[in-house]
Amino acid sequence: MTSSPIDGPEPLRVAIVGAGPAGFYAADALLKAGAAVDVFELLPAPFGLLRYGVAPDHQNIKKAGVAFERTAKHPAFRYFGNVPVGTALSIDELRADYDQVLVAIGASTDRKLGIPGEDLAGSVAATSFVGWYNAHPDFVAEHFDLSAQRVVIVGMGNVAMDVTRLLVKSPDALAGTDIARDALSVLRQSRVREVVLLGRRGPAQAAFDQGELADIAELDGVEVVVEGAPVEEPNHEHSVGAKRNLEYLATLPRVPSGNAERVVRLWFCSAPSALVADDSGQRVRAIEIERTELVRRSDGSVSARGTGQKELLEAGMVVRSIGYQAKPLEGLPFDAKASVIPNFGGRVGRPGEALPGCYVVGWIKRGPVGLLGSNKQDARETVDAMLEDRDHALSSRGSRQPFRVLEGLRARGIRPVTYADWLEIDERERARGAEIGKIREKFATVAEMLAALDGA
Repeated sequence: MTSSPIDGPEPLRVAIVGAGPAGFYAADALLKAGAAVDVFELLPAPFGLLRYGVAPDHQNIKKAGVAFERTAKHPAFRYFGNVPVGTALSIDELRADYDQVLVAIGASTDRKLGIPGEDLAGSVAATSFVGWYNAHPDFVAEHFDLSAQRVVIVGMGNVAMDVTRLLVKSPDALAGTDIARDALSVLRQSRVREVVLLGRRGPAQAAFDQGELADIAELDGVEVVVEGAPVEEPNHEHSVGAKRNLEYLATLPRVPSGNAERVVRLWFCSAPSALVADDSGQRVRAIEIERTELVRRSDGSVSARGTGQKELLEAGMVVRSIGYQAKPLEGLPFDAKASVIPNFGGRVGRPGEALPGCYVVGWIKRGPVGLLGSNKQDARETVDAMLEDRDHALSSRGSRQPFRVLEGLRARGIRPVTYADWLEIDERERARGAEIGKIREKFATVAEMLAALDGA
């Protein structure tokens, strides 16, 4: 484990913290520039949101992993999964070993609604629900009660659409995917017949992609209805995405037909104001909703303000899907309001006050916005900054001790999972899936993944 990953003159040595899409895009660009890259990941499995965030019925999106697999085969690339950077291994230790450290940890938690009753049972985060059906080790123990006929989702982004689709789609259509076994079992028993999505603003400000909504509307036995606000005509002020959404929304009914097995209702200009408990005082029974009106700001943007008009909607589960939030990483500054590590062009810190050798990429750099492909250009910007700083990094290498942290991992009780180890886990998951007619059957806990490496 102490040898240099490539032969010849010693290259720029870079440690990347986080093995999601942003980290892999950056690794690819660095490798092409001649650097040697070691990637450290908290979980044994790489690929981050590609594995644990993309819905199981969107296997076409997961094909992006083929490019990451090619990157991982580069002779100057090494992977160390199951390594908790920030706790068992510090950023300062990585800085002492590597010429540069690039943080690509993403945003792993959810934003809160900040309303009364939010902590009641049955009030859940979309991040937890997504992690649960994707067999993320942090969420496999979650329990979601789908015994009520109505679920309310606060938010109208693509994650909200994913959750909605999984709730109303036939479980038989999911059975061959890599959905978690326990999640599929619960969905087969689901009594949910109606999903209501709440959007604080109007149709023109909706955050979902038109194709995501169309995927739901085209499901057998499912009807999508637009309520709460008129669908305006597209005009020159609207973005291309907004125009596409408005044109599509105009084709959808305004009132449920009563003939569909499941109904998805889009409530625009509607905001949650409180969650109401059942007689036990412990569980969600209903959600209080305030109607809103749109207000144009001086800069031309549109905001929503409450009208005071409220109504109560019965619901057995309320899912908040209003965005992700990043968590601080010990040893680096953090902007809690923006939910990012402060940076300029990817360099950690502020202009004139950069933290030498430290960089960020992805959501921890720019906030939780953008699609999978957005990370590629974002990575290019950060890598350009790193390459501009290469000479300085190499000239100050003298005090660094290469590979010291790698030698000490096992002494700290850390069992690093190499990329070869991951390929073994991957093969076992695919074989498990093939036995039951699935693409793969994921190991749902870290212990199961490590046991697979021991032949268990």
